[in-house]
Amino acid sequence: MHRLPPNTALVVIDVQQAFNDPSWGRRNNPDAEQRAADLLRAWRADRRPVIHVRHVNPRPGSLFNPGGPGVPPKPEASSEPGEPVIEKDVNSAFIGTDLEARLRSQGITAVVVFGLTTDHCVSTTARMAGNLGFDTYVVADATATFERTSPGGRHYTAEEMHDTALTSLSGEFATVVDTADVLAALG
Repeated sequence: MHRLPPNTALVVIDVQQAFNDPSWGRRNNPDAEQRAADLLRAWRADRRPVIHVRHVNPRPGSLFNPGGPGVPPKPEASSEPGEPVIEKDVNSAFIGTDLEARLRSQGITAVVVFGLTTDHCVSTTARMAGNLGFDTYVVADATATFERTSPGGRHYTAEEMHDTALTSLSGEFATVVDTADVLAALG
């Protein structure tokens, strides 16, 4: 991975308490939150822009209900003063938010994206970032998802879901990297 330009933003997707709920099932990558903390620490030390995205859903019973215990960030991904927090109610962090305008107004040309879940909000946001012309990187080991069952009843492990989502993004919408790659590219 080449050196990241100074106008690269770190976009933290939905690293929220709601994903601790056992109803999600088995998850892959138990170290994703630690990798998130590593990225945030290095990014902040390099004084680069960080944007936090949080999912909210006003539907009664939603784990992401505003004011509920699922909306706050996990401690490893808490925002610091001056770091914007964007709330969304769909998978893409670009729909119904000012994310694109915010990035463009700051002259951001590249984004490094990570968070939860690989195959939903991370993937959707990365796809849109790529389609909007941002040089997009998805950090595989700072991203995680859950097992799923298809409409036909086939079970997919969390690892299969994660790998398939990353494979679909790679080369077409984003460059898939690991935390070590990103830290080295901050150089």
